[in-house]
Amino acid sequence: MPQFIDTAKIWIRSGKGGDGKVSFHREKYIASGGPDGGDGGRGGSIVFQVDDNLSTLMDFRYKKKYTAPAGEPGGSKRCSGKDGKDLVIRVPRGTILRDAKSGQVIKDLSDSEPFVAARGGKGGWGNVHFATPTRQAPRFAKPGLPGQELEIRLELKLLADVGLVGFPNVGKSTLLSMASAARPKIANYHFTTLVPNLGVVSIGEGESFVMADIPGIIEGASEGAGLGHAFLRHIDRCRLLLHIVDAAGSEGRDPIDDLEKINSELGQYSIDLENRPQIVVANKIDLLGDNREPLEAIRKWAEDHGFAYAEMSAATNQGVRELMNQTWHALEELPPVLVYEPEFIPEPADKPVTEDDIEITKDGDYYIVSGAWIDRVTGSVNFDDYESRQYLDRRLRAAGVFDKLEAMGIQDGDPVIMGEMEFEYER
Repeated sequence: MPQFIDTAKIWIRSGKGGDGKVSFHREKYIASGGPDGGDGGRGGSIVFQVDDNLSTLMDFRYKKKYTAPAGEPGGSKRCSGKDGKDLVIRVPRGTILRDAKSGQVIKDLSDSEPFVAARGGKGGWGNVHFATPTRQAPRFAKPGLPGQELEIRLELKLLADVGLVGFPNVGKSTLLSMASAARPKIANYHFTTLVPNLGVVSIGEGESFVMADIPGIIEGASEGAGLGHAFLRHIDRCRLLLHIVDAAGSEGRDPIDDLEKINSELGQYSIDLENRPQIVVANKIDLLGDNREPLEAIRKWAEDHGFAYAEMSAATNQGVRELMNQTWHALEELPPVLVYEPEFIPEPADKPVTEDDIEITKDGDYYIVSGAWIDRVTGSVNFDDYESRQYLDRRLRAAGVFDKLEAMGIQDGDPVIMGEMEFEYER
């Protein structure tokens, strides 16, 4: 059986935009063609897509890094570079994307719409965009913008209307097999169910709901005991819980004690889960014969705690259809399955930057000029070209960089680091 993986952490990066092209028109009999460098293509985006053929995050156990292709650089003759191809990552329905650092929800992938988690960087402008009446042969172009980087935690929370909870071997899997077309593994020992199983229960034409068989919860599950801790998250979304209890005590356990312990574990995991609507289902009534005493005790416990009550024998199918009808009518009164709202919005790679972003610090003899605005401006400069260097000089002067450096006491000849370049300061 494939291993069930329901959490994973991955790193994603969208593609860098292609660089703009520095090019000049070359044609016979035309002495001095103007600039004709094309724009770079947009980088590929990282896109998440729900795939209903997947039921686990197993694919992410070993592959942890996902990088989309970069856009192609621009060409001559004003030809734009090709856009990078989007990288599509397929996940099971119900997967939640969270920012790995803050834990905030980026997207709940419960619908079928593709979700762009990281947009590719925009392509840079070719030199054709920088021609002016006074600068007719610009020898610089803009580089493509970088893509977005994110570390994401994937968390699978099953999308089911109804969750079956209870100790191991109380009949949850048998009920699922009797009420739906699901065929879970069934045997007479603890932890037969090692992974959550889903089944669709049909009540009538156009009337159905999804029911999940959650691996048996035991005392201490909320603290990691048994299998319960690993799967409690899968009943987070369930609108209604069917709390199955072995009314006959065939495993030597007390049904009332079981009810108390399971509800205690639900409450320790989440107060919302403890208050979730429940139907307490007394199972294995075929083993009781005419002895109604245990059933009345379970009924009283359910009523005292504000829960509905039902009886059945999943093994003989007695009361199963009545329970499913009762479940359907209860669901009609409840709100739809929970979908988590986004809490975290990644910063776009092409967000506007201004001169306010500039930071100037001094480290020993060096003056360090940094910031996103500086990176973008210096990235568009061809330092081998005089006009391009003059363009940088004008942008820096207009942004007040020279005034700030002089206010800090810079002298001619002092070293300045800007981006990846080192200069000597000259007034």
